[in-house]
Amino acid sequence: MADSWVNSAERIGADLHLDLSGAGSRRAALMGALRDAVRSGRLAPGTRLPPYRSLAADLGVARNTVADAYAELVAEGWLTARQGSGTRVAERAGPPAPGRVPKKGPARTHGPRHDLRQGTPDASSFPRAEWAAAYRRALQAAPNEAFGPGDPQGRVELREALTEYLARARGVRTEPDRIVICSGFAHALRILFDGRVLRGPLAVESYGLGFHREILTAAGVRTLPLTLDEHGARVGELRTGASRARAALLTPAHQFPTGGPLHAERRTAAVDWARARSGLIVEDDYDGEFRYDRRPVGAVQGLDPERVVYVGSVSKSLSPALRLGWMVLPQGLVGDVVAAKGEREAWASVPDQLALADFLVSGAYDRHVRRMRQRYRGRRDRLVEALAERAPGVAVTGIAAGLHAVLRLPPGTERSVVKAAAWGGVALDGLAEFRHPEATMPHTDGLVVGYSTPSDHAYGAALDALCGVLPPD
Repeated sequence: MADSWVNSAERIGADLHLDLSGAGSRRAALMGALRDAVRSGRLAPGTRLPPYRSLAADLGVARNTVADAYAELVAEGWLTARQGSGTRVAERAGPPAPGRVPKKGPARTHGPRHDLRQGTPDASSFPRAEWAAAYRRALQAAPNEAFGPGDPQGRVELREALTEYLARARGVRTEPDRIVICSGFAHALRILFDGRVLRGPLAVESYGLGFHREILTAAGVRTLPLTLDEHGARVGELRTGASRARAALLTPAHQFPTGGPLHAERRTAAVDWARARSGLIVEDDYDGEFRYDRRPVGAVQGLDPERVVYVGSVSKSLSPALRLGWMVLPQGLVGDVVAAKGEREAWASVPDQLALADFLVSGAYDRHVRRMRQRYRGRRDRLVEALAERAPGVAVTGIAAGLHAVLRLPPGTERSVVKAAAWGGVALDGLAEFRHPEATMPHTDGLVVGYSTPSDHAYGAALDALCGVLPPD
C-alpha cells in the first residue's frame, strides 16, 4: 500500500489520502493502508482521523466500510475512539507485545464496565426498607393455610389487590377470579401455548424479544410477523398477510423495542378482528406505568375483556428477581390456564405474593413507581441532551417512555458500532438482534440502549462511554 500522507500540522482529522489499490476487499485494503501509515510514522500518535462520512466520500467507498475498518483497528490497538475526541491514532499504536495477544471477540472476564443493556431496572433502587416492612406485615397477617401447598391460581389477597390496582392505574376490567398469578411474561407464554390453552399460528410484531419467539417455537407455535411503523403494529395485516393467525401478541402501550404506541384506531381494529375471528389478543404490558410525556394510555384489555389476555409483572417496576407476574383472562380460559399450570404452585413464592399484595394496598407500590418514573425520565432526558451535543447525527426515536431508547444510526453502521462498544466495555444491543427472521419491513440500523440499568453514580460515565463509540456526524 503506497503513498499515504496526513497533514500533521492539522491534527484534527484533516485530509487523509490513501491508496487502496491492490488485491483484497476495500475494507482490508483500507486497514492495511492505515496500518502502514501508522507504522511508518506518517500518522503520528494522537492524530485525529477523518469522520466515517468524510473519509468514505474521499475514497469512494461505503461508510460502513470505513466504520468497520476503524472498529477493527481500535480492537487491534492501532486506533482509539473516545467521546468528544473522535477516532485517533493510539499513543502506542501497533500490535500487542508477544504473550499479550487479545482474545478474539468482545467477551470480557469481569463483564462490561458500562451496562446499557435493555430490560432491567436500576437494581440499586429496589425499595428494600419498604419491601421488608410489607413482608413483615404480610407474614404476621397471613393465615396458617398460606404456608401449605399453594393455590396455582395465586393467593386471593394478591388477586384482589391487583384487581383494584390494574383498574385504577391501567384501565383493566377484571375480578379476582379471572386473574392467575405466574412468574413473569415468559412463564405466561409457556402456560398459554403449551397445547392445552391456545394454539398457533400467532401474529407477532416484527421486532420483539428473540427469547419469546424461542419459547413459542419450542411449543410448536408458528409466528407470523406484523409490520411496524410510527403508529405501532399494522394490525390490518391480521386480515391479509397474517390472516391464518388465531391470536396476536402485541405490546400496545410501548412497542418493544422500537418504542411507538399502538394508535387508538389500531387498538380498536385489533379488538374488532379478534371478535370477528373468535380470536384473542395477548397484551404484553411490560412497562405500561412508565410514560414520561403524559399520562399512560390504558390497556387494550379494557376494550373487550373477553378477547384480550392481559399479562403484566413487576420485573420492570420492582425487580426481575421477584419472579411475580399475572394473567388477566377471559372467563372461559381461567380453568384451562389453571389446569395447565398444575395442581400446586410451583413458581411464585406465596410469601412474596402476600408481600406484594401488602405493597400494593399500602400505597408503597404507587410511591415507588412515581419515584422511579421521575428518575428514569431524568435519565432519558440526559441521554437525549448528550446525543444532541456530542453525536448530533444520532436520533432518539419512539415516545418518551419505558426503560430503554432506540438510537437511530446512519445506514450500514450498526454492526461496527456494536462491535466498537463491546471492545470499549459498553454492553448494549443492536436493533437487528430483535428482528423477526421472517420480517419483510425495511431494515433500520439502530441501538437499543437501556438507560435504567446503571446506578445513578455510574450513569454519567456510561453516557460518556456510549457517546465515544457513536458516529460523530
